[in-house]
Amino acid sequence: MGKRKKEILGKSKVISFGITFLLMATGLYYLGLNYVPQKWYETQTMMPNQVESYYVNQWCTSDFGRKEAILWDMTRVDCLTKDYAIEFDFAKKWAESIGQALYYSKMTGKNPAVVLILTSPVDYHYVKRIERLDNGIKIFLVKAY
Repeated sequence: MGKRKKEILGKSKVISFGITFLLMATGLYYLGLNYVPQKWYETQTMMPNQVESYYVNQWCTSDFGRKEAILWDMTRVDCLTKDYAIEFDFAKKWAESIGQALYYSKMTGKNPAVVLILTSPVDYHYVKRIERLDNGIKIFLVKAY
């Protein structure tokens, strides 16, 4: 009977090790999918499933900046502050947002900034794309999920 207990104990250790290994591998895979940005960006949590203008109105208050500032060429900066020309966009439109922010920066003499609206945890990989450019664009995040 002692031999049988040792066999059962040995099998349970193998099973326990296998389960632990699978849990660790799954956790590493999950962490790889959920990108953590290089820096901790200023992030605000807001109501999900809204239009872009809702986030602009919530974020760019009158004491902070000017909403929908119209430039001489009739383009509109989503939020113009003392230091920044800020473009708001949903994370999947990251490239469009940085192009607009750079243009508004050039036209106003202010620093470029984007506010990326994240609609799911997967959207953090768009932040990584902007970080790779390393072109001095200030990044703000709105967590809307």
